[in-house]
Order: sequence, then C-alpha cells, then structure tokens
Amino acid sequence: MSLYGVLLCTALYFLLGYDRVLIHLEINKVVGNRLIDAFFYYITYLGDGTVAVFILILLLIFNVRLGLYATSSFLTASLFSIALKHLFFDDENRPMFIFSYIDKQPVKLVEGVEMFIHNSFPSGHATQAFSVFMCLVFVSKNHSYKYFFFALALFTALSRVYLSQHWLADVTAGSAIGMFFSILYYFLFIKKNSLEKLNKPIFAFKTH
Repeated sequence: MSLYGVLLCTALYFLLGYDRVLIHLEINKVVGNRLIDAFFYYITYLGDGTVAVFILILLLIFNVRLGLYATSSFLTASLFSIALKHLFFDDENRPMFIFSYIDKQPVKLVEGVEMFIHNSFPSGHATQAFSVFMCLVFVSKNHSYKYFFFALALFTALSRVYLSQHWLADVTAGSAIGMFFSILYYFLFIKKNSLEKLNKPIFAFKTH
C-alpha cells in the first residue's frame, strides 16, 4: 500500500507538471533494447482479459474464497473502467493517433504489437492487472510474494506506456481503479471472517 502510494504520488507529480506528450516521448527513448522490448511485449498479456480469466479460474479451484474475492474485484473494476472509457471518455485518443495525425513525431514501436488509436482512458490492462494481482498482494503472508505480485501489476501497467498503447495518465487511473476495488472487496471477502468456510479448494467441498 505505502509503495503504491509513493509511486502514485510520483506519477501525479509528472502528470500535473509536464505535458503528456513530453512524458511519453521521454519514456519512449528506452524502447529499442531487444530484451526490454521482449519483456514488456509478453508481460502486457497479464492484463489481458483472457489471461485474467484463466488466473481467476485457477484461484477458484485452489481457494474458493480467494477466487471469489479476486473475481469480484476484476469484474467490477473492469465494468467500471469500460463504462468510463466508452461513456465519459470516448473521445480520448491513444498516443499513436496523436503522433500520427496531430502532433506528428516519430515514435519507436515494439515489433509485433497491434496498435490501437482510440478509447485511451483509462487503461483496461492496468485496471485488470491491479484488480487481480493486488488481491494476491493483500492475502499473501510472505513479503516476497507480496512484492512479486505487486511487480506483476506494476510492470503490466507500465508495459502499456512502453508499447505506446496508452498515456501515463491512462495507466495511473487504471491502476487506481483496480486498487480501489481490490481494497473494497478485501474488506467484504477477507477482513470479515463470514466466508471462512469457503477458504479451501473447490474439490474439498463434499458433494451429496
């Protein structure tokens, strides 16, 4: 929580003090390293809906309460993000639209990435990654696991900027949405022990 707070404040500092185009072009300077490109190319899939559903199914199988917790966070955060994207910010364009048609500047791209140009705010990948992986952060007792799952969420979100699919503001908002719902459902599913009986693998439930 505190680490996320520091990173959120850092992102807000840059967002409030600098133009989004300038921020994006500075980040884009890093693009081009073969290993870094490959890392962000693959890790971005952790924020994809299909991969998220696969993770949620595994969680439901191995721990029903945790699975329901993460699934509720994922579904609510995703629907909220989609509503914002299509109902309130439908005219927000992605970096490639701006750099191709408005502020024409060369941008380095990662080979093999399908580029999108509309519905930029907020980032669905960042929302989904934080809504799922932060649930794992909150329930993990091992601090190494906490940092690992947080890193997965963070780098998935950052990958969207690195790949020029989103602005920094998009992923910042997406991460905040995912964080909010993971905290909300933590108090509903985990903090209260009313669902303690579901804290076991699905195959542990007896069938009659």
